[in-house]
Amino acid sequence: MTILQPDSSRHPCFSPEAHRSFGRVHLPVAAGCNVQCGFCDRKYSCVNESRPGVTARLLAPEEAVDAALRAVAHMPHLSVIGIAGPGDPLADATRTLDTLATLREALPGMLLCLSTNGLALPLHADALASLDVGHVTVTVNAVDPAIGAVVYNWVNDGDSRVTGWEGAALLLERQEKGVRRLKSLGVTVKINTVVIPGVNSDHVRDVAMAVASWGADLMNCIPLLPVAGTRFAGAASPGPDTMHRLRAEAGAIIPQMRHCTRCRADALGFLGEDGRLEDICCAPPATRADALEFGQ
Repeated sequence: MTILQPDSSRHPCFSPEAHRSFGRVHLPVAAGCNVQCGFCDRKYSCVNESRPGVTARLLAPEEAVDAALRAVAHMPHLSVIGIAGPGDPLADATRTLDTLATLREALPGMLLCLSTNGLALPLHADALASLDVGHVTVTVNAVDPAIGAVVYNWVNDGDSRVTGWEGAALLLERQEKGVRRLKSLGVTVKINTVVIPGVNSDHVRDVAMAVASWGADLMNCIPLLPVAGTRFAGAASPGPDTMHRLRAEAGAIIPQMRHCTRCRADALGFLGEDGRLEDICCAPPATRADALEFGQ
């Protein structure tokens, strides 16, 4: 089993102890997505829902950096700046990497993290590591393309849209390659798996075995949240007993995160709080010196 990097003790999503003491801010700079999951509906001006894939508004990279400086200056318990949506951060990698590079220069002591479906991860793993993005989450919902074909509507590989078994197989290949590369570079990797009853709920142990063999450090089994207008809108969410059993089974293979709160793409503050980046955007402007006082 891989040992978590020491700085995971300050990352609320990677440490059950840290989430009581440290907060995070998510910067919604990722607009598009290269994979359409059957449970996801991205929203770019949503204030009512609390789930991944939604934000009050998209931010340009320079707006995101300014918001991060404000957040760190006004909330000294923040330890992590992440990019997790509302689309996939690596679907428009230039936008994401530019944001991360500016943040790394402005706030050298902050933890940086990113969440991705993994399709473009092999192309950008080295760039992420070079920016000291020490924590990456990869969503892996299936390690059998036949199951993945049900989970994913399509996969966009450059100008080509791939569906069905072929699309799921391509995504899986990239996910494995990307995770293995990140681990070779010393990055801590968490795997998110959305549990969909009757689709991959009997497949979670297989996912755990596969990602553990890739070197992943941590796994987060997330119960399906049915969203209107998606393929799984009418599906049932797995109950607490089912999730407890699946986490126990997977936990015999790879450590489990059990305190996930399914954050928005513009989440701010402690896990479980309803803070949003819009809350801080109205605060007085922060200087780099203000932020560095807390961000080193």
